[in-house]
Amino acid sequence: MRRLTSRRRRRWLWRWRSNPLRRRDDVVETWIVLAMWVVIGLGGTLVGVVTAQAAEASFAQLRHDRHSARVVLVENTTRAVQTGEGATYRHVRAKVRWTAPDGSVRTGRAPVDSGRNAGSRVTVWLDSNGQFTEKPPAAKAAAVEAGTLGTGAALAFGGLVFAAGRLAQWRLDQRRYDRWGREWDQVGPRWGRRTT
Repeated sequence: MRRLTSRRRRRWLWRWRSNPLRRRDDVVETWIVLAMWVVIGLGGTLVGVVTAQAAEASFAQLRHDRHSARVVLVENTTRAVQTGEGATYRHVRAKVRWTAPDGSVRTGRAPVDSGRNAGSRVTVWLDSNGQFTEKPPAAKAAAVEAGTLGTGAALAFGGLVFAAGRLAQWRLDQRRYDRWGREWDQVGPRWGRRTT
């Protein structure tokens, strides 16, 4: 068992072993691969956490800035509109009236549930400027969305780093192929007649 483990370790660490056939480009490629995976692991984690925290702070700010208000419908709202695919539009824009914090009476068009009669009291959401807006995401939904955004950012960062690492490896391969071609041009004629 110990022999099998040491054989696996040697195979896994083949790039680091001393070898007379190892070229300078092989060592460079080894460091590129190592750096690429370290940056993906550490940098991806950092990018994901920072993105998730920024998104969570943004959602918290939305919850702080937006507030609900009870308004009175000025007009009847139409029933839910059925679409051809079976989806139903449950919200319509309707004229509403409400009293602002300064005591003035205001009117405007707000998204409300369909099928309501004039005079009904409904809840709408206003931003800090008093403009109608959407309901802010709940804390749990915001946490899930922030986590999703953080994961997406980490994966995107990891993909970019991986692509950059693969590009560097490709450039090293091209350099090796060019060197092999030049060496073959020097050594090949000494081997006698070519078959191509």
